[in-house]
Amino acid sequence: MKKHLMITAALLGAGLALSAAAPVSAQVMMTPDEVVFYTAEWKGERFPDGRPKVSDDLVRRARDISLEEAWGTLRGLGYNNQFEADWQAIHEGKWFAGRALTAQYMPARPDMAKPLGERAKALKKTGAPNIWPINELRPGDVYVADGYGKIVDGTLIGDILGNSIYAKSRNGFVFDGGVRDVQGLSQIDGMNGLFRKADPSFIQEMQMVQINQPIRIGRASVLPGDIVVAKYGGVVFIPAHLAELVITQSEFIALKDGFSHEVVRTGQFGPADMDVDVWAPNVKQAFLKWVEANPQKVPMTKAQFQDALKRNKF
Repeated sequence: MKKHLMITAALLGAGLALSAAAPVSAQVMMTPDEVVFYTAEWKGERFPDGRPKVSDDLVRRARDISLEEAWGTLRGLGYNNQFEADWQAIHEGKWFAGRALTAQYMPARPDMAKPLGERAKALKKTGAPNIWPINELRPGDVYVADGYGKIVDGTLIGDILGNSIYAKSRNGFVFDGGVRDVQGLSQIDGMNGLFRKADPSFIQEMQMVQINQPIRIGRASVLPGDIVVAKYGGVVFIPAHLAELVITQSEFIALKDGFSHEVVRTGQFGPADMDVDVWAPNVKQAFLKWVEANPQKVPMTKAQFQDALKRNKF
């Protein structure tokens, strides 16, 4: 018995020593260097927290692309796990896009909650753990949380925290979990959010473990700084380093579709001309003339359009 107690004490002492030696940011929030490690393929500007800073212009344009176009491009690049469906929305039909700020939740454990609380205090984080990620939001962010699908006692926000999310981000959220106070959330003008189900219970027996770490949302892998495109039918998470390619390719496909619909309706070309993998040279030329005559329909820059032409072998 004494030997058992001595071993237990030794193990506890070793655990405490390791805990004391760990950097204060090892949990609660990823360091900028850790975020850079996971998003190393992004070569552009970054936020102070290390997340890729995809341009505001691309984020704005991402709202208009279709999920199918983005998903198809990502699959073609080998990114097969970037989409998740089966959501409820605060406002059906009001879709949004933004840069992901991620948060990981886990079932609560007292021995985990105490050191996390101490580290949060050292990082000057205040309030309950489910408030910590909200306080890190910036304009244009989408708060993306892995609540491991918990609904009852898994409601990550109500209307008060919903107002805080919108005040800080002017955007929305995607929660693999529940929310409460949907009526109040629906009254926040300009905000939308995706969640699994609503429940009147409040959050219990859950612990916010880390902000800006890689997380899983259903069948999708999400990194901090991913471009989140939430629309009817689901949500797609675009890696930051692929954002320009995926968005411009989606816009290019939409241009081709718009041209195809118009020329089939007018009889300039038939379905057999348009519904093929590679257009004939005369169809390609007609498309280029149509684009030149309708510059208001082209959301991308001239350089991006030229890149899309090369990419699509025009």
